[in-house]
Amino acid sequence: MRKKSETQLVIDGLKKLAFGKVNDAVTLVFAEDIPPPELLAKMQLFNISSVKRVKGGGVEVQFFDRQKALEKLYEYALSNQNGKISESLLKALADSSEADDDNAL
Repeated sequence: MRKKSETQLVIDGLKKLAFGKVNDAVTLVFAEDIPPPELLAKMQLFNISSVKRVKGGGVEVQFFDRQKALEKLYEYALSNQNGKISESLLKALADSSEADDDNAL
């Protein structure tokens, strides 16, 4: 298995922020009790920037900004290879977006 470059890791992370699901975060918000550590470890919580309990027993969850992640991906695509648009990155972004749109229906 080939090790990913740091650039590819950043791109993958930005894609997860831009297109990732927030189902597990919503589950946490509506949970009566904090789930056990084993369950928390399996949850997809990458898009969460912070979680805090508020007075009255509620939970506040803040997410990373999807639009900023998309902007960074687009900036990278435009600056890649001396100003040429990276067609493969833009295609990957379009494919990710279409897949999420299909799953939303």
